[in-house]
Amino acid sequence: MKKFITLLTAMLLSLVAIVSFTKPVLADDDTPVVTLGTSLTNSQRQGTLKTLTAPLNGGNYQTITVTGSDLVKYLNPSGDNFTTSSGVWSSAMIQKTSSGSGINVKILDYNGKNNITTITANQYKNAALTAGITDANIYVTSAIPIDGSGALAGVYAAYAKNGNALNQKQVNAAQDEMNTLSGITQDNKNKKGYSDAQLNNAVAGAKNEMTKQGQNITDSQIRDIVNNQININHLGDTINNNQKNQIVNLLIEVRDSGALKDGNFKQQASKLSNQIQSGAKNIFNKFNTPENRNWLQDLWDQVVKFFSGLFGGVILG
Repeated sequence: MKKFITLLTAMLLSLVAIVSFTKPVLADDDTPVVTLGTSLTNSQRQGTLKTLTAPLNGGNYQTITVTGSDLVKYLNPSGDNFTTSSGVWSSAMIQKTSSGSGINVKILDYNGKNNITTITANQYKNAALTAGITDANIYVTSAIPIDGSGALAGVYAAYAKNGNALNQKQVNAAQDEMNTLSGITQDNKNKKGYSDAQLNNAVAGAKNEMTKQGQNITDSQIRDIVNNQININHLGDTINNNQKNQIVNLLIEVRDSGALKDGNFKQQASKLSNQIQSGAKNIFNKFNTPENRNWLQDLWDQVVKFFSGLFGGVILG
């Protein structure tokens, strides 16, 4: 498991390296950065480069190598026990996108096979948001099968390599978030009425709601928000109390990390929720019916309809 965490860790290590995430630190701040694990063989290195840079269609990119020392420096504070000799295989590419575009993650097959065995793209997105990443395309792959639970920690290291700094508490929360959400999805695998998209949409929605209360939001308010989001996403019959408590504790950790102080957090959380719903329309469209909408939305629809008729079809907004 630690070996697997090391792998994915490397991936996002480099991801962040791209100046795109914050202020420009490269000659060309739009230049994508590819992170390559130091344990890759020459053949795996070439295969990984080919896989990760395919979306660039021949465009320029930079590379950095992630080592065991990077894992020690940036992952061990999250509770891991890496050494400087720990292996690193997982790799990633990150590229800057326009402001407001949100965080996009795609897991790429390596030689026709998805080697990320546990972490989903939506889990990466949520964790990246918590870690402080904004407006970026992130591509993840691995030359060997790994669970992917440590990937986002690598982002933190990559940022630092290019003179930027992420909040270690946010990175710790991001690591815990990936472990928590992936664990809940594994526990509910193949259960009727459950999907990873619903869970991640609930968490993204909760983060968005938390920003409205601000940094001083209480534990009780966070619990209320989680309960509401679980119901909105029709997970009340599948998420048990223990899993619910895990989500609440996770979001308390997100609050305590200082993430809510970031002015971009709310925008990115809202964008993420829209992206998750757009990517799983077959799931969310069936929820968007008069019978399934939450009562607040239904009430608002009636208010709009009333005033629309009252003023001759002019909708007030």
